Amino acid sequence: MSSAAKVRIAPSLLSADFGRLKDDLAMLEAGGADWLHVDVMDGVFVPNLTFGAKVIETCRALTTLPLDVHLMVVEPEKYFDSFAKAGAAMLTIHVETAPHLHRQLMRIKELGCGAGAVINPATPVESLRDVAADLDLLLVMSVNPGFGGQKFIPGSVEKIQRARALLNAAGSRALLEVDGGITRDTITACWRAGADTFVAGNAVFSAKDPAAEIAALRARCAETV
Repeated sequence: MSSAAKVRIAPSLLSADFGRLKDDLAMLEAGGADWLHVDVMDGVFVPNLTFGAKVIETCRALTTLPLDVHLMVVEPEKYFDSFAKAGAAMLTIHVETAPHLHRQLMRIKELGCGAGAVINPATPVESLRDVAADLDLLLVMSVNPGFGGQKFIPGSVEKIQRARALLNAAGSRALLEVDGGITRDTITACWRAGADTFVAGNAVFSAKDPAAEIAALRARCAETV
């Protein structure tokens, strides 16, 4: 389990209002968000099309929050250089699209970004055993990727426990992130299972007071167990 002091809330840009992006980013920053999660989708690996390097560059100019860039794309290595240059702090790639995962993680590190790996709901934690020690971030998808606003898959909690055990066994200092259906009702179980970083899109942006929602999510990770 993680200490409350290390909890990170990473609102997802997928749920932002692009007509008022500058205001939304300022609101997140003032509201205590730790990271900004940027979902990059190519319409091939997942059935949606979202952001490119230009959006990352725009966000970098508008906020001081670290940009946590989640590459839901085939051949992710094609994006590393341009996204790193655009201002990504973390580049996270899917095991399912990375047959040369170790080499790709090392390239991300060479570019000066944190290197993360993602596993879909049907992908076993064990697939990361041989690179666990090299990770800066392990992201467990608690929904099937491609769309925002989906419901949390309950079996993800046990999977988070296994992911935490894997990182501990490898002596890894990687952060353990969860993405999908994170709300006040689901975040505590994920935190108790060992996660320390939480992507929250719909929960934050649909709230009447997004800053208060960020605080409420963080508070759910400070409960006495």
